[in-house]
Amino acid sequence: MTTTGEEQAVARTGPWWWARRRSAALDGSLALVSALECGAEGIPFARDAGLPVAVGIVFGLIAGSVLLVRRKWPIAVVLVAIAITPAQMGFLLGIVGLYTLAACELPRRIIGALAGMSLVGTAVVTFVRVRQDMARGDLTLGDWFVPFAAVATALGLTAPPVLLGLYVGARRRLMESLRERADSLERELQLLAERAEERAEWARNEERTRIAREMHDVVAHRVSLMVVHAAALQAVARKDPEKAVRNAALVGDMGRQALTELREMLGVLRAGEGVGRRAAGVPLAAVREAAAAAASLAVEAQSAVDGPWLSELEELIGQSAAAGMAVDLSVEGEVRSYRAEVEQTAYRVVQEALTNVHKHAAGAKTHVRLAHRVSEIAMQVENEPPSEPGSASAAGLPSGGNGLVGMRERVVGLGGVFVSGPTDAGGFRVSAVIPAA
Repeated sequence: MTTTGEEQAVARTGPWWWARRRSAALDGSLALVSALECGAEGIPFARDAGLPVAVGIVFGLIAGSVLLVRRKWPIAVVLVAIAITPAQMGFLLGIVGLYTLAACELPRRIIGALAGMSLVGTAVVTFVRVRQDMARGDLTLGDWFVPFAAVATALGLTAPPVLLGLYVGARRRLMESLRERADSLERELQLLAERAEERAEWARNEERTRIAREMHDVVAHRVSLMVVHAAALQAVARKDPEKAVRNAALVGDMGRQALTELREMLGVLRAGEGVGRRAAGVPLAAVREAAAAAASLAVEAQSAVDGPWLSELEELIGQSAAAGMAVDLSVEGEVRSYRAEVEQTAYRVVQEALTNVHKHAAGAKTHVRLAHRVSEIAMQVENEPPSEPGSASAAGLPSGGNGLVGMRERVVGLGGVFVSGPTDAGGFRVSAVIPAA
């Protein structure tokens, strides 16, 4: 894991302005070497200037030790190096000072101005010294050598440290920028991982809620029919054995269908829980696992509850009629196919409404209306009051109170409108309108 700027600030171990102890040791060593060099070069300077030798040595030691503050005040170090250039001392001080100046976070115009001053100062001093040597006869080269030596010496003592400092400074800034980007990217990845976990959990909860609605609609409807047939079977077992056999066969078929669909849905739920457990506690891996979990769960749930379709509506009503319900179906408009979600929702609304009739209005005449419109499909299930009010729950069917809630969630989830409530005649009506697109 990368280190942030705040952590770097806390991790300082060096004294004063040094970030690390080894940086302080390096600057101290350079300052010591520079002070010794300037002190040695102060001896001929004192002789040429007619000063005591001790004064020249002390002056050199003080000037050379300025290199100790090169990280804190690089401009001051370069100015001192330029100031003592006429005394022909401070070569190490000038080179290290220019390097530090070019590598630090200063405007380029300041770096260029100070580097230019050092270049000109070195060139002038070298030009004068070489000319004096040639005048004394120490050098016997031509006049061309004087400007050549001045320019070459000035460039050799100025250009390399400045260029190296610019390169090191640019590289340092690049590394800091990359480190900041890495920290930012790591924070973004952690945030994305947390959001992915939240989305995955939300997707799993949504799928479980949807499957729970499917289980309620399918199981409640089939079990309600099974209970009605079982009650009829009990009533006619001795009077009409043939009808009793038919009712027993219907109960068996409905039980097997309910078990099959229940097994498929429970399998999807177990698969979803397994994926959730694998993704838990792995923040960065959750980005991949969450997407796979949500996609896999959605696909498996869709395949497990694929269908039913509106074309099976007559069979559904036939099953209710076989259970003794007086129900009729009327269809308006041109019959056409819709998206799978629309057809499944419309079917489930009618199915749950019929189940509620079995539970709460046994024996009541029921009307199912289906209307195919231009941009929507409408359905209505309305039952009349039961012929015997006291026998509405004669079959002993329990009610969990989730049927109307599930129907409303289905319809509203597709952008439709759902209305339910008692009629003036004492019956109950369920109406829904679902957009076709």
